[in-house]
Amino acid sequence: MITKADKNATRRKRHARVRSKISGTEARPRLNVFRSNKHIYAQLVDDVNGVTLASASTLDKDLNFDSTSNLDAAVKVGELVAKRAVEKGISEVVFDRGGYLYHGRIKALADAARENGLQF
Repeated sequence: MITKADKNATRRKRHARVRSKISGTEARPRLNVFRSNKHIYAQLVDDVNGVTLASASTLDKDLNFDSTSNLDAAVKVGELVAKRAVEKGISEVVFDRGGYLYHGRIKALADAARENGLQF
């Protein structure tokens, strides 16, 4: 039987593999996504300087949700992180799906970010 801990361990191995190949710079930061059972988080990271440039999540106070763990919430988080990035003059990013399949909430967040001005 596969436990939740085993699934997360394999996801972390996939994420480490992806992270060995991509990194974010100040000009083109990494859009990192983390998905939990209840929430979804996105942040723009400059790996050269080790700084988070912008972030958004379902925990943000300015977003009101009926449910934080569905596609609608992921779309709103994608829109918000893209809006915050464009305000800071960032238009190109490298997408880091965090070891998750590009499907469901991850895909919804990415599509919403693209529609609101981010290119990747």
